[in-house]
Amino acid sequence: MSEEIKEKKYLRTLLEKVRGSLQKINESIIDKKRDIDEMHHHMEEYKRDMDHLKKNALRETIFNYSAIGDHHLDKRKRLIRLLDVPYFGRIDFREESAAKADRVYVGVHNFQDEESGSNLVYDWRAPISSMFYDYETGDAGYKTEEREVRGEIVRKSQFRIRQGEMEYMLDSDITIQDDVLQRELNHTSSGKMKNIVATIQREQNAIIRNEDARHLIIQGVAGSGKTSIALHRIAFLLYKFKESISSEDILIISPNKVFASYISNVLPELGEETIDETSMEEIAERLFDYSVKFQTFFEQVSELLEKTDEKLIERIRFKSSPDMLKKMDEYVLHLENNRFTPADITIRRKIVPSWFVQESFQKYNRLPLLSRFNEVVRDIVENVFIYYKYEITGKERTALHTTVRKMFTSTSMRMLHKDFYQWLDRPEMLKTRKGSVYEYSDVYPLLYLKMKLEGLKPFTRVKHLVVDEMQDYSAVQYRIISKLYPCKKTILGDINQSVNPFSSSGIETIESLFPDATCMTMLKSYRSTYEITEFTKQISGKADVEAIERRGEEPRVMILKKEEEETTFIMELIKKFNSSCYKSMGIICKTQHQADKMYEVLKGEENLTLLNALSVVFGSGIVITTAHLAKGLEFDEVIVPFCTEKNYRTEPDRQMLYVACTRAMHRLNLTAAGSITTFIPNR
Repeated sequence: MSEEIKEKKYLRTLLEKVRGSLQKINESIIDKKRDIDEMHHHMEEYKRDMDHLKKNALRETIFNYSAIGDHHLDKRKRLIRLLDVPYFGRIDFREESAAKADRVYVGVHNFQDEESGSNLVYDWRAPISSMFYDYETGDAGYKTEEREVRGEIVRKSQFRIRQGEMEYMLDSDITIQDDVLQRELNHTSSGKMKNIVATIQREQNAIIRNEDARHLIIQGVAGSGKTSIALHRIAFLLYKFKESISSEDILIISPNKVFASYISNVLPELGEETIDETSMEEIAERLFDYSVKFQTFFEQVSELLEKTDEKLIERIRFKSSPDMLKKMDEYVLHLENNRFTPADITIRRKIVPSWFVQESFQKYNRLPLLSRFNEVVRDIVENVFIYYKYEITGKERTALHTTVRKMFTSTSMRMLHKDFYQWLDRPEMLKTRKGSVYEYSDVYPLLYLKMKLEGLKPFTRVKHLVVDEMQDYSAVQYRIISKLYPCKKTILGDINQSVNPFSSSGIETIESLFPDATCMTMLKSYRSTYEITEFTKQISGKADVEAIERRGEEPRVMILKKEEEETTFIMELIKKFNSSCYKSMGIICKTQHQADKMYEVLKGEENLTLLNALSVVFGSGIVITTAHLAKGLEFDEVIVPFCTEKNYRTEPDRQMLYVACTRAMHRLNLTAAGSITTFIPNR
């Protein structure tokens, strides 16, 4: 009997056991529901005759039964997933001094034989499963909480199982991971990011299982799978530390709602609950109590791409630099030393001397500056009672608050923010838009000033924070993040994919703001074919990317005379796509205006979607969008239109072109009506 036949027989046996467990769980769920319904009915019928203790006892019983039912529902979900894909790998591991090897099947979830209690499938996050990712046949080992286990892998196999059927099996071979990876990468994309547990590479596994780093910074090139790896790391931490952390304790700061929708499938596929997500803009709105109007990051980037405004660029650069933090700290110190002017206070002919007010103000120097006034008033009230034997009334206390606050220049955050630029002798650095709307670059300096002067309460509920697209956040934003979220963090991104290079942060800046962080690098790109990766490397000119050996078509650059011809050519590409095996096409423009224009021309096409700043869902089919919104997404085929010298000429333009082209998995087309941009390599 061949090994593959044996494996298929084992698979059938295992699935029968899973079905048996599923049937028992279903029966138990039905029983628990019936019992809960009966108890509710009993309570309703006899509530007048039951005393308080009996009611409480019955309520507690109902609660416990409900908790058991919820646990069974979770287990049922895992069993249903196992019926589809029970496992994807197998290693035969012989411990040192053991007579024979044990078979270890690795899957998304753990599964035990109910009769023997033995593990038939190990969760991919279990310590023993780490060997599947870290070793080929030969010497191997893993660590548990109690000890380090050494031995030998005598066989290694990998499978593709779908809907309970084995599609293929690859037996022990040093190239097994590459073979499986190539097969998986050649598949078409989908509307949701999928888990990659079957193809995690050794360097990725090291990042996922890093449990020691307080802050982990992941610099990953386009297509390296950094977001997926970060989510798998979260799944690992939830498994490893399930007693102290749950999905409710984790938060992800994502670039937009479309991307949040795209990645929302990964953790549920791994058996974990979806984690909350937010954006820097939502955080700012919440902390300003929705009272400050400001430009969005998308609007700022769009403005920079539509026209070159050197003064705007200067303002953005100035407010995004680490030096901005230093200047704002100096300004707060200046306020403390020079803007509080104490004076004598008279209360019912009783004098509170200015020196006492000054000493009280300085005594509370650990508090935010504008939070000290309450403490100063409290000191005055206490000392007036001690020395003058007079108890200040509520009305007098209110007046006293007003008097003390007036000793400070201003308590208006807007006025102090404006005064900061006056103090710098750079008033031109502050420019509000029509309707008192702040520029995006001013939002976080204003919030930082609020934090320094009024204080902001940390979000201690969050025990682990994930920050995606790390390059798009400024030094000021990172300082705010570090104060608001004093928890462990996974920070990831690619410094070569900034959509606004004037406000981006490099690795050095981020590391300086998180000095206790561990930095790990991912240079291998798995998304695109070798030909596409090599092409995009030339566009960037500085991206240090290792292309995977997955061959495909050369990127195609089509130069036409008129936009009408360009449109006709794009429609021909769409027709070709519709008759192909590919599922997703991205038509990625530089600006939203261009994306809107393209949509108007093509909106007669079937299965066509336009993404903009208000979009919340990413799907398959043909998607027209901008490079900004496409960041983090991937498509089987990508068309980048309007690649003219006029359209792509600045450094932000180059970044956008690079981002757009790196979205392509299998096929890339670039079109231009007129002179081609010099960013595209000579072909």
